Amino acid sequence: MAGRARWLPVLSALLLLPPALPRRPSGCAALGLCCPGRDRGCLSAGLRPDGSSGPCYCDQACARALDCCHDYAQACPAIPCVVSQWSAWSGCAEPCKTTYRVRTRHIIQEPRNGGESCPALEERAGCMEYWSRQGTECQQSLIPALITTGGFGKARKKRAAADGSERAGYCVQFQLVSLAPGCRHGQRWMSGLREGLRLCVECQPPALHRPGQPCRGDGAASPQNQLLHWQAVGNHRCKGTWRRIRRLDTCSCPSVHSFLFI
Repeated sequence: MAGRARWLPVLSALLLLPPALPRRPSGCAALGLCCPGRDRGCLSAGLRPDGSSGPCYCDQACARALDCCHDYAQACPAIPCVVSQWSAWSGCAEPCKTTYRVRTRHIIQEPRNGGESCPALEERAGCMEYWSRQGTECQQSLIPALITTGGFGKARKKRAAADGSERAGYCVQFQLVSLAPGCRHGQRWMSGLREGLRLCVECQPPALHRPGQPCRGDGAASPQNQLLHWQAVGNHRCKGTWRRIRRLDTCSCPSVHSFLFI
């Protein structure tokens, strides 16, 4: 009886204690937190990855600050940017001159939680349109001859011979009158161009579309001694003017002075 009496004050004291408060959710998942950038309001409490406990964060910057909550990586996984397929190429921006065409794509999923950022959404490529918006053919003097190194023609001839489509081409000799400074920063064959040089430019399929039809920009329809325009393929800054000297059956210039219509 005496023992029971000794426990009565203890039981009475326990009954007077306030009820235990519910445990506050901890971590990112329990509170549904995932914030971009650095957000001091994106705060929780609980274990950190290093095993310590206390305030912790669920924002994107916590990985660098080393103060993430223990479940940040699982609750807020990195989601990379997702983009659509490329659209079809547009038409040339302007007719009768060397310009560009465009294709685009759009964002399907924005990156989240430090995921890989989005790639370029627009791409441009060189373009040449030989017909005006009214449907008339551009003047030959306005059309720059698109040229590349003559070595490219060897691969063309091998492919044409293999599929039986090889046709005889021709050569045009020009004298360089001017060239832009951008040629000095291109490929080796571009940096070798000099004013006054005589060049051989070969016209062969597929630039030679049909027998009897000249390559675009060869100057055949232009008055004698008229300044004509040319541009190097692969470097839009390498361009200039030249004068047509004559047409030849075959090119006989040194290889460093031999080029090809595109």
